[in-house]
Amino acid sequence: MNLDLKGKYALVCGSTQGIGKAVAMELAILGANVILLARNEQSLKQVKAELTVSGNQLHSYLVADYNDTKNLKELVQAFINRNGPINILVNNTGGPPSGPITNAKEEEFITAFNNHLICNQILAQTCFEGMKHSGYGRIVNIISTSVKAPLANLGVSNTIRAAVGNWAKTWANEVGKYGITVNNVLPGATLTGRLENIIQTKATKTQHSVDKISEEMISEIPMARFANPFEIANAVCFLASPAASYINGINIPVDGGRTPNL
Repeated sequence: MNLDLKGKYALVCGSTQGIGKAVAMELAILGANVILLARNEQSLKQVKAELTVSGNQLHSYLVADYNDTKNLKELVQAFINRNGPINILVNNTGGPPSGPITNAKEEEFITAFNNHLICNQILAQTCFEGMKHSGYGRIVNIISTSVKAPLANLGVSNTIRAAVGNWAKTWANEVGKYGITVNNVLPGATLTGRLENIIQTKATKTQHSVDKISEEMISEIPMARFANPFEIANAVCFLASPAASYINGINIPVDGGRTPNL
């Protein structure tokens, strides 16, 4: 199986913590030149220093805020102009605030749509020509199992994630003829800061302990535990590799079996 990513440039969004950081570290192990993207430069420097360079990779980072879409596009385009095409794009950003859809504010939908779909579109468009002409392109979107089955108390997230799923399928249909694949990884409950926040919020609202809420969530998972971020990263890296050259336009839940449908 060919998992070799030597010589490939991989842009990983939201890569200073959680799943994004795990993806960046695993891509580096496979030989990719990793481009970290996030808002906090100090955190970016710290993660960059942790990436392996055993294959003489040239890792780098871009400081960008998704609220400034013009600057985001300019930064990525400038990198491409200097270094050549980005072969792998991993779209990943923190989820919208939890809560029932009946209480959701208009601005929450607008912000989430911008962060999860508009920025994905900007990055995909910016990287597309380079992928096309280099003969290698992988776009992997880290979304949520809510694409397949809406999750309780995540009204805004359920809505926007589904839109991103259909956006990705449309891209897959249009660019597959160029050898570019577009796929979605759907993490289940994963040990990240976001999961901790969701558990704490629910514990506060229900006046139950954090342990009790965690136990209730785990009881819904056939594998009886939360995921480790690196378990999600493994799926992302496989889809980014040459081995996944004929996998296109699909959703892959990595959730320990929690999603109730196929």
